[in-house]
Amino acid sequence: MTVAAGALVLAGAASAAELRIDAVTLTTEQLLARRDVKTITVPGDVSYRRTMTYRAVPLRALPGLDRLGNDQDLQIAATDGYVTNLPHALVTRKGGAEPWLAIEPPGKPWPRAVDGKATGPFYLVWLRPEASGVRSEQWPFQIGTIRTVSSRAGKWPQIEVGSEVPSDSVIRVGQSVVATQCMVCHKLNGAGDASLGPDLNVPRSPTEYFQPGVLREFIRNPRAIRAWPAMQMPSFPPSNLSDADLDAAIAYLGYMAQRRK
Repeated sequence: MTVAAGALVLAGAASAAELRIDAVTLTTEQLLARRDVKTITVPGDVSYRRTMTYRAVPLRALPGLDRLGNDQDLQIAATDGYVTNLPHALVTRKGGAEPWLAIEPPGKPWPRAVDGKATGPFYLVWLRPEASGVRSEQWPFQIGTIRTVSSRAGKWPQIEVGSEVPSDSVIRVGQSVVATQCMVCHKLNGAGDASLGPDLNVPRSPTEYFQPGVLREFIRNPRAIRAWPAMQMPSFPPSNLSDADLDAAIAYLGYMAQRRK
């Protein structure tokens, strides 16, 4: 079941954008005129690493999102190929983190993020992200489409670890980290919806061509190892990816190198 499918149309720096949700097209002006629009303050905004203020509407209040099924994810894709899948529980859970769709006012662009990228005209931000363990890659900006898809487990069996891996293994932790933090840009074993970066296991895993210490440094600060003008990979400082999660992700990638499909 498709709940929402959107298209982002930019007619110029001073023009309004259009967000199409299901059969309804909402302009920037219409979104900003909604009764539930509020001015929200977001401490520690992931993209700006400081407190930011936005005009925004609750993500859960957008048309059709009340029909998100328990076995579905909410998929949000940026116009540059970045794709993040938000689990049903993360989107709908009351009392946890609150997702908001921030709307860039026409003719008043937001400042560029710390990595130099523009974040408008639509940006998913969170209030109380720590209440639900929201990760840095679950703050997509330049949003182009919003729709529901089958949950990751049912849709991408080729990223799953084998039954021989203990339930408390760091490899299982790494699978979750890679799916959330890495597959917003990359595929793995051909699975995934993103197209911004290369597949993480086909034809080779990065664990096979990077020395362990260099791979860690590359993930932390890619430009310190290899840089080129069109490079898109962001850095992952400890504030966005803990040492434990980084170790788990590398362990999972090493394990999947032996399960290439």
